[in-house]
Amino acid sequence: MDPALQRRPDLPPPVGSIASKLNWLRAGVLGANDGIVSTAALMVGVASAGTSPAGVLTAGVAALVAGAFSMGVGEYVSVSSQRDSERGAIRREQQHLADNPEGQIDQLAHMFEERGLSPATAHTAALELHGKDPLRAHLSIEYNLDPDDLNNPWSAALASAVAFTIGSFIPLLAAVLSPGAWMPWPIAIATVVALLITGFVSARIGASGKRVAMFRVLIGGILALAATWAIGALVGTPVH
Repeated sequence: MDPALQRRPDLPPPVGSIASKLNWLRAGVLGANDGIVSTAALMVGVASAGTSPAGVLTAGVAALVAGAFSMGVGEYVSVSSQRDSERGAIRREQQHLADNPEGQIDQLAHMFEERGLSPATAHTAALELHGKDPLRAHLSIEYNLDPDDLNNPWSAALASAVAFTIGSFIPLLAAVLSPGAWMPWPIAIATVVALLITGFVSARIGASGKRVAMFRVLIGGILALAATWAIGALVGTPVH
């Protein structure tokens, strides 16, 4: 195989590469961000209705449990559908290889040509890859898929639920450690600090502008807190 093929930036990154792992890490940060915002917003809204500190904490715990289950189930369903699609792609490629192996070599070579390789080099690369492991070669180039490393819905569900739980603990801990009469303020402050951190981390992972990322998550969180505070103050009923 031509070594240039491995270095071309326009080819898809290998499955299981650093980019793939960073996507999982970014998803974990976003899950924690959801836990922070949703739990804090609910607690602030309940507190603004005049609910007792015990009621606010109960609402926070309920938000944590419900949110963690919701995130886990949602991620399980989503990744299960994705894995079904991956398995379908594997079956299709197996059938194509069985029905028309020569045509599959030409298809692989054509895909390399579209990425900038000369026809001769593309055909040589396709022959070498096809000769070693045709199924893996086609899945990697066409789908960026490794048949031995399919997405695991259980792992995704657990990771999402854990990330949400970790995020939810931040406003809950702030509420536990704050005086009852001032509870909404420590929650809001802890939320702002946590959102700035998650915005910074997500920007660092994605190699994007940190100020813009931090500003986006901060504005979103503040708007959520303000909205639930206003709703609780206007139409809420105290819970003791």
